[in-house]
Amino acid sequence: MRGDCFMSTVFHASWRPGPKISLWSSSSIPRFSLPWLPLALLTLGCGSRADEGMWLYNHPPREAIREKYGFELTDAWLKHLQLSSVRFGGASGEFVSEEGLILSNHHVGARALQRLSTPEHNYLRDGFYARTRAEEQPCPGLEVSVLKEIEEVTAAVNAAVQPAMSDEEAFRARRAVIAAIEKESQDKTGLRSEVVTLYQGAEYHLYRYQKYTDIRLVFAPEEQIAFYGGDPDNFEYPRFDLDICLFRAYEQGHPARIEHYLSWSQVGPADHELVFVSGHPGRTDRLRTVAELEYLRDREYPRTLRRLYRLEVLFGAYSARSAENARRARNDLFGVRNSRKARDGALAGLLDPKLMDARKASEEKLRSSVRTLLEQGKPGSSAAQVEQAWDHVAQAQQAIAQRAVEYELLEQGAGFNSVLFRYARSLLRAAVERTKPDGQRLEEYQEAGRASFEHELFAQNPVYEDLEVVKLSDSLTALVEGLGYDHPVVRKVLGGLPPHERAGAAVRGTKLAAPAARRQLYEGGLKALDQAQDPMIELAREIDSEARAVRKEVEARREAIRQAHAQIGKARYALEGASHYPDATGTLRLSYGVTAGYEEDARQVPFQTTFAGLYRRAAGHGYRPPFDLPQRWLANEHQLNPATPLNFVCTADIIGGNSGSPVVNRRGEFVGIIFDGNIQSLVADFLYTEDQARAVCVHSSAIIEALQNLYDARPLADELLGRGK
Repeated sequence: MRGDCFMSTVFHASWRPGPKISLWSSSSIPRFSLPWLPLALLTLGCGSRADEGMWLYNHPPREAIREKYGFELTDAWLKHLQLSSVRFGGASGEFVSEEGLILSNHHVGARALQRLSTPEHNYLRDGFYARTRAEEQPCPGLEVSVLKEIEEVTAAVNAAVQPAMSDEEAFRARRAVIAAIEKESQDKTGLRSEVVTLYQGAEYHLYRYQKYTDIRLVFAPEEQIAFYGGDPDNFEYPRFDLDICLFRAYEQGHPARIEHYLSWSQVGPADHELVFVSGHPGRTDRLRTVAELEYLRDREYPRTLRRLYRLEVLFGAYSARSAENARRARNDLFGVRNSRKARDGALAGLLDPKLMDARKASEEKLRSSVRTLLEQGKPGSSAAQVEQAWDHVAQAQQAIAQRAVEYELLEQGAGFNSVLFRYARSLLRAAVERTKPDGQRLEEYQEAGRASFEHELFAQNPVYEDLEVVKLSDSLTALVEGLGYDHPVVRKVLGGLPPHERAGAAVRGTKLAAPAARRQLYEGGLKALDQAQDPMIELAREIDSEARAVRKEVEARREAIRQAHAQIGKARYALEGASHYPDATGTLRLSYGVTAGYEEDARQVPFQTTFAGLYRRAAGHGYRPPFDLPQRWLANEHQLNPATPLNFVCTADIIGGNSGSPVVNRRGEFVGIIFDGNIQSLVADFLYTEDQARAVCVHSSAIIEALQNLYDARPLADELLGRGK
């Protein structure tokens, strides 16, 4: 599933949404200009090919599309699609009616479905349909946003950082100026404002968002048909999934009135038809250096996979104990399995000598061109800095590697896997950071993100004590294994107790499961936290100084990497500029391609599947899980047109975070929704290929057919089709 990754499926409170803190942030800031670079050198950048690209809306590939497809991307067409597109947590969605109806994937909405479920009403498993507006279920803590405006602020950000600054000084200066820009924008416009780093620091854009915080569940199919074929079919094709979920945005207690929403195509796309995808791809590493990719291959991905396999066993064992346990842990287990399979595919790409050899050759070609300039007597300070940039990246990456385990366990929270711990850390850090000027706070606690932070922190969501004990106990055990039993932090955290006893005491003694308690402590600040004597808050306090220290060191090293990347990125950008797309950053992008099958193992894979194919696949597996069908689908097969297309594939360039993205035709009509990529697409973090890699989509016709003829939801289908307006 092309959704948000595992760690973002669990609340990690901060005032700033988007990609979580990572050793691989794409943020950067240049200190030097590169006016001397000749055309011959600049042509060595990573130019796009075929239908490659996750393009900025303010720099779309107009000429390439015009030349290849004879289609003109007009400003009005782009603006309408931009304003119809929705950021949905770590994934995507779209407005599909003038009354605030939002379409995304079932797996994107799974956390909301699970939070609304009870032992008596399992909406995640059994589905949900609100037949009236009064029955639409509010989703606590859920927030969606629409990108309204884009403004370039590169000069303002660059002006804050001087060449003589150390890496730590440069990091603080960059953080301060970005916080000031965001706050000024938000105060002036009332729109959520975020500065986005692009082209490895060659550009900075200010994005302004309109937020919707009253989001209500309208419809979800059964999980078995939304995720048909289960883990065996995940990232595979052909597929037969109705992976959709419908919500409605409200304002002041009434359905939001939406000017820009997507009209619906009942026929969907034809074979080899030009289509566009508008969504929020999470992150790519296509412009990373070989040293960074080798670190991912040799260190980070294997370590991450070990953690994911461990968690998969943990959640699987917990789920096997009872049906209620399985319901409680379903979203956690799904997220772990999804991330594990995605990381397996990405690691397989990095282990392919052809991919790495190509990256090495490309990098060496660029470095060789810089050396040639130096040999020709044209060194210049900037030329020398570019030549040294790759070495600086490698050196900083080696330094990060030395602290990576501590950073992951202490700062990223892998050693304290508990929703309650994250509440405790968020309360503690928010209280501390609020005593500082805005620009000196930790990035995720800047004032611009405060409203969204509070919306999530105070939401009424279920916390399962037994599951929290299991998760925290296991992660404390991982902490011991990672740092060693005699490590001072480990001894302080455990306090002479085994991990399971320490976890049980913290979980059972805390009051943070109650939103009212969290609000009282938040409003009371440091004094209230000091007086609370809450064991989970004290646990967070015990490691905070060590976690902040390792974070500070890693951020300084990351800043050195950003500075080096800025030198390399400037070289590429000077020629390519807007003719090439930046690495994905979790922000809105436009991709394009054609609907097309492909050849695999000497057989032709068709571009679309049908309802008839779904029933054949179920029968071929004897209706055994995970190829069984919900009872509704078994009993009412005769109600469906078997020739109706169900899923299709296209060559559009996507990545994790594109789940829920609309697929539209030349007329801007909705023809499908992204829900996955096939196994060949899992190297898309590092490169794009259209030979076999495909984005997998639910067909617009299938959605209407199912709503009308299986779910008795004709009013909802009529709203999607624009009838009765």
